[in-house]
Amino acid sequence: MKAPPFTYHRPPTLDEALALLAEHGDDAKVLAGGQSLIPLMALRLGRPDHVVDIGAIRELDTITAGDDGLRIGALVRHARAERSDDVAAAAPLVHEALPWVGHRAIRSQGTVVGSIAHADPAAEMPAVCLAAGATIEARSTAGTRTIDAADFFDGYLTTTLQPDELLTSVQFPTWPSHAVGSVVEVARRHGDYALVGLVTKLEINGDAVTDAALSFFGAASTPVRVAEAEQSLVGGPATAERFDAAAAIVSDALSPAADIHATSAYRKHLAGVLTRRGLARAADKIGVAA
Repeated sequence: MKAPPFTYHRPPTLDEALALLAEHGDDAKVLAGGQSLIPLMALRLGRPDHVVDIGAIRELDTITAGDDGLRIGALVRHARAERSDDVAAAAPLVHEALPWVGHRAIRSQGTVVGSIAHADPAAEMPAVCLAAGATIEARSTAGTRTIDAADFFDGYLTTTLQPDELLTSVQFPTWPSHAVGSVVEVARRHGDYALVGLVTKLEINGDAVTDAALSFFGAASTPVRVAEAEQSLVGGPATAERFDAAAAIVSDALSPAADIHATSAYRKHLAGVLTRRGLARAADKIGVAA
């Protein structure tokens, strides 16, 4: 199918892009990599009257590592982030998740920030943001707003981003020296959206887990953390027995929807399996016997 008619804009500056969004509001959509918006428009599931292409705004195509963490701009492609030494060192969960995103052709055009803005609950990047405690920068003609990842994802393909705002960057906090993480998922084929996936972050001091994040994707209408399972891990050693207990809590807590690809019961089972697998993979990175 072909997209319905629309007016195409390619502003050369950020200020001009923000002015267009302020003028057209709900009638406008932002185009960065196009790997989500263009298919939606082709299927007539998205019908913006105005498309604002930000591809010429080079200030948004930056990766910056500093003492306060790593910042990825709105035009940074998945493939560039995947190859970045700064991303690998400062945001290892991002680095580990990127090979799971779509296929190489998609990663060559799609953007990290675009995936976050699209907010597909089965996508990797939103769950990474939630596990890592990322913050999202949104700009409009009224100013700049910083949004915690926990407050950004509002429902299926919806966020708290306002119609006149542009998501300009995402910032991942400094990765603790005693932290480890992993990304695991099950999909029908590599490159497909996950039936269920998990982003794990563990902070381990000595023999004890001091902090934990279990961020699931494909298990709800948004990426979701299971606080009770996380709390069960904190204060004790990273052992297989504790991982099994956390997995049981996860399987009981989640209520994923059924669809043509998997039943709710199967997704609950997968979530438990991936909990054990993700925790073991993370703990193995610092030689913790699980």
